[in-house]
Amino acid sequence: MKVSTRGRYGLQLMMELAVQYGRGPVQVGSIAERHGLPPRYLHVLLGALKSAGLVKAQRGPTGGCELARPPAGITALEIFEALEGPIDPGPLDREPGQVTSSGERAVGSLWTQMGQAMRAVLAGCTLADLAARQLAHEGNEHGYGI
Repeated sequence: MKVSTRGRYGLQLMMELAVQYGRGPVQVGSIAERHGLPPRYLHVLLGALKSAGLVKAQRGPTGGCELARPPAGITALEIFEALEGPIDPGPLDREPGQVTSSGERAVGSLWTQMGQAMRAVLAGCTLADLAARQLAHEGNEHGYGI
């Protein structure tokens, strides 16, 4: 399964909001500049994240966006599903009316297991976890981290 730019950029956006959590609204332009992301696309992603109740936005010169809940209360699964839809590897392709063989059922159960594992990994990772990882990596880049 390949994650689209919606998922990748959206997760970067949300991680930055987690790092800035508690400091007030953050302007999208500053996030875009810091991470080299297209600001217009981030605004599109914010619409989906706002609809999912994950972010809130304020208009005006002192406005911006911020997390709607604490970072420890938002999972990677919530973010991906808000942006990409349900995390599911999907059904195996078959011709209509074709009889399902025992091999197809075995592979189908593997697909189900794979989807459950992906959901479990994403559900077990919060924005607080990701923000801590980001800060640790930034510290390593500057020679003063873990």
